[in-house]
Amino acid sequence: MPLRRSSSLILALTGLMALTVGPIKLFAGIGFQPVNAAELKMTGEPLAPGAPAIILYREVDRDDFGQNSHGGAQVTSDNSIRRLEENYYRIKILTEKGRNYANVQIPLLHGYHDITGIGARTIHPNGSIVNFDGKVLEQTVYKRKGLKYQAKTFSLPDVQVGDVIEYYYTVNFEGGYIFFSNWIISDELFQRDAKFSLRPWATQMHITLRWSQHLPPGIPEPKQGPDDVVRLEAHNVPAFQTEDFMPPENEFKARVEFIYSLDFFDPDPNKFWKKVGKKLNDELESFIGKRGVLEQAVAQTVASGDPQQLKLEKLYARVQQLRNTTYEVEKTEEQQKRENEKSLPNVEDVLKQGYGSERQLNWLYVGLARAAGFEAYGVAAPDRSEFFFNPQTMNAQRLNQTAVLVKLNGKDLYLDPGAACAPFGFLKWEETGVQALRLDKDGGTWIQTAVPDSSQSQVKRNADLKLSEAGDLEGKLTVTYTGLEELRRRLEERNEDEVSRKKYLEDEVKQWIPAASELHLSNNPNWTSSATPLVADFDLRVPGWASHGGKLVFLPAGLFGGSEKHLFDYGERVHPIYFEYPAQKLDDIAIALPTGWQVSGLPQTQNQDYRVVAYSVGAEDQKGTLHIKRKLDVNIISLDVKYYSPLRSFFQGVRAGDDEKVVLQAASALSSK
Repeated sequence: MPLRRSSSLILALTGLMALTVGPIKLFAGIGFQPVNAAELKMTGEPLAPGAPAIILYREVDRDDFGQNSHGGAQVTSDNSIRRLEENYYRIKILTEKGRNYANVQIPLLHGYHDITGIGARTIHPNGSIVNFDGKVLEQTVYKRKGLKYQAKTFSLPDVQVGDVIEYYYTVNFEGGYIFFSNWIISDELFQRDAKFSLRPWATQMHITLRWSQHLPPGIPEPKQGPDDVVRLEAHNVPAFQTEDFMPPENEFKARVEFIYSLDFFDPDPNKFWKKVGKKLNDELESFIGKRGVLEQAVAQTVASGDPQQLKLEKLYARVQQLRNTTYEVEKTEEQQKRENEKSLPNVEDVLKQGYGSERQLNWLYVGLARAAGFEAYGVAAPDRSEFFFNPQTMNAQRLNQTAVLVKLNGKDLYLDPGAACAPFGFLKWEETGVQALRLDKDGGTWIQTAVPDSSQSQVKRNADLKLSEAGDLEGKLTVTYTGLEELRRRLEERNEDEVSRKKYLEDEVKQWIPAASELHLSNNPNWTSSATPLVADFDLRVPGWASHGGKLVFLPAGLFGGSEKHLFDYGERVHPIYFEYPAQKLDDIAIALPTGWQVSGLPQTQNQDYRVVAYSVGAEDQKGTLHIKRKLDVNIISLDVKYYSPLRSFFQGVRAGDDEKVVLQAASALSSK
């Protein structure tokens, strides 16, 4: 999956320091650790009873400065600085389930870093060593809730219970940039021993380094030595428990976040953010300073008699027609040079060249809206997909997203024209419900971005089916995605081919329906429009959906409830519940019955409404056609863990309602009467 790059995620440092580059010298590397006889003999870990595997030793060495222990600059063949992070794992396999850890997946972010220098080996309990010499693949890996990412993957062969496996790899960051520096201490496995180090960027170049630590009792604070290297050692770190529908994992893991600043750090949060806000606003005002150019573009786009909202919609469409470089497949430096794309210092260049980044397109819209007579502001917002933003940490890099706030008829309207495929009036879900900075000349004002109501983001499933006498369903299914549901899917699949998109949609529907169902996408959905919903048509066959019991036939009411079948099954909960954004699922199913069949009994209509979650399902007999309607409404983002029990009970009620049966009588049964 090609990933987009957000330039605001990184701290550009190229040109800040003139380096005298000598011969290429590579980072020394961690490498394999000595074989430990006691570790080979061990059969369990008292501090992690029942664990499938444990991490015996882990090491993370990050080099933001790009310099090895001999003082030589880390450079690549084109003389750019090489910043890297080296990782090492030694894992003891304790159970059959633990053998799965021999299948290694290393996340890969194209445009941010590459993974190189992979080495791995297996050590059997008798001390014999098998070095890994297989292939390293680049694959798309699927996680919970359908999320996917690219990864370098490999499998160590013939790993058995009792073995120790080791592997190491190097993360090479793009030269000239420092990406978010952090240590994620926690892991899904228990860790006996772990070491972390950071060689920071040159602090003597007026760059300050701070860190924000989120560490449980027992893990000591990081310490910076006389050599400027920051170090931490941790022992007996508990395994991190993941759960479905939990907040971002990294937000709850033990971690240390490093914060670089090019400016003098002011420890007063109010003064710090005022300075940040003024700087961001100055950049915005400089970018949109071509007032005449903007007024000309407005005159070409809207009519003076247009209603106010229509003016904003036309300007929105104008901006979204421009090429969005943020959402393109990453290009090599050679490709960029061949295309000779110019830098874009202001709105005039964006309009003239016909392209811009997400940030530039959002700022262009601010300028156009103001030129059209609207009160409009740029908004610097955080991304809540991996971490939650806290202004008290004073990390300006966390404000890595942009949006637009326009006053329309006295109300705040949040827009994101720089987000490819974003419908008018919507932000990306990651930017909703967050504390953001509305920019102005005085340093900005903290605001809370809007969260759309669940009715604005729907998955509508309309099915026109026929029931055979054998109990099979067959016919057409149309799935319509609106609001954040359509935006999410369009962004995830924006740079994929038709084969991948087809599989993506079919795989999702297969999660809703019985496993034996047959499904085929029959249309070519519009993946690029922000003005229309995403609509997918399917040919569907569900064998054996209705079951015969004597002279009666029983048909469950919840055809598309598969994804709720095992939701919140566990009696205990560790983390809060997190739905990312409010949304609804609406089902409208028409089932034509075989000739002569009749409805003998309908289940009682189910209706649970607890304001933040609601569910209803009901069936009607319409003279030879069974009509079923179902609605599942989740109108909340997060719930404290103390509300898990009633939420779990609610979804148990959803499953019970889906299992309610419509009772049918076949023609043969009726004639025998």
